[in-house]
Amino acid sequence: LAVINPFFLFLSVGGLAVQWFGDSLDGRIAYYRNTPRKWYGWSLDINADWVSISLICLGVYIYLPAFKFLAILMVLAYGGALIISLLNYKVTDKYVIDKGMFGPTEARIILAVVFIIEVFIPGALATFTLLASIILMVTNSRDSIDVLHNGDQRDVYEKSLKKNVSIPAAVPTT
Repeated sequence: LAVINPFFLFLSVGGLAVQWFGDSLDGRIAYYRNTPRKWYGWSLDINADWVSISLICLGVYIYLPAFKFLAILMVLAYGGALIISLLNYKVTDKYVIDKGMFGPTEARIILAVVFIIEVFIPGALATFTLLASIILMVTNSRDSIDVLHNGDQRDVYEKSLKKNVSIPAAVPTT
């Protein structure tokens, strides 16, 4: 594998820590300090997540020049997961970004461990990126089916509400 100096990956671990801390500022820490800004924080969080995953994928693209397709696959998988989460939120009013037992914190820890392993075992990052992207795309497919099902159920429910709404008869005037 032709790669640049793998010790730069330690910077990525630091970047993940900074991103996790920033993620906490608009979430738990803001609520603990009784200063939450629900919609601003949510919007900021989604934008920050997209920027950070884009930078991570750009790093993979530069670091693994022989496997540039992995960075593209990774961005597609994550972007799909983000879109599905937003669709699900619109349809169900529940915002969930966890994938099974893995949430953003677990993902950051796993990614940091993979970056560290790559320093000592070249090729670990390429293998992880491929496997994680495939797993994410499979779960995205399942989640897409769930969102479509939930959307269908909501349509049926809303249609039933419209049918059950009776228009009051005009009140006769005397």
